[in-house]
Amino acid sequence: MTLSDSTVKGKGRAHVSDAKLKAVQDIKDVIEHYPVIAIINLENLPARQLQKMKTKLRKDLEIKVAKKSVIEHALQLSTKKNIGKLSEYLVGSPALLLSKENPFKVYKLLKQSKSAAAIKAGQITPKDLVLPAGPTPFAPGPIIGELGMLKIKAGIEAGKVVIKEDAHVASKGDVVNDKLSSLLQRLGIEPMEIGLNLVAAYENGEILVGDVLDIDEKVFMEKLQTAARDALNLAVEVAYPSNDTITLLIQKSYRESKAIALERDILADAVVEQILSKADAQANAVSEIVNKE
Repeated sequence: MTLSDSTVKGKGRAHVSDAKLKAVQDIKDVIEHYPVIAIINLENLPARQLQKMKTKLRKDLEIKVAKKSVIEHALQLSTKKNIGKLSEYLVGSPALLLSKENPFKVYKLLKQSKSAAAIKAGQITPKDLVLPAGPTPFAPGPIIGELGMLKIKAGIEAGKVVIKEDAHVASKGDVVNDKLSSLLQRLGIEPMEIGLNLVAAYENGEILVGDVLDIDEKVFMEKLQTAARDALNLAVEVAYPSNDTITLLIQKSYRESKAIALERDILADAVVEQILSKADAQANAVSEIVNKE
């Protein structure tokens, strides 16, 4: 089946424009070229910011922006195993991100390239928003009423408006209204992150969602080191011989054998001097007692 035939049958149309057929073919070709294909969401990302990020990251990845239907059709036509399942992650304003780097490195690159931004009215907050207690840059005036409308306890100290206690003003997933958005901007609070949001990535027939790829390397290494220590301790405890434990097991066996020999006065080469010293000390102690009596 040709690309034209599959497009017509898949969409149930009598005709598909040559421009769309070419767009689908171009996306399909680039998908076949890269081992890692990811879906990103460009929603709320200004075109200028997108261009800057494409320029900044072009050494490590390629970004292809196309209509959702074009991307979906190209994925379905690709010969890569299971890649069609990526269509399930075409959300918001989707685009393709392609790379020869592993998905974890790609996610890290995108995360590091993000920058803070103010939240606009109508946008969904990505996290809980809490205004910390303390002074504000505002002089006394209508701002007191504005804070009160948002259920924020405020007062006046040293000629400035202060927030008396931490105020929870929005929960993750809430839509921010214009009043809260304006207040946050005036306070310099920027809860949004501008950047490329990776939704899911494909590699070698497997699809990994963004949450799986979001790994704190420091925490991961600490957990790995803890697991290695625990495994080594367990292996030594149960006397499991391996390249990593054999020296420790021999040392442990030597210490335990030596302790038994000392406790039971067994005259072995490793402990004979200590046993004689212990006997001499005991003899001296007995001699002192006899002399006192």
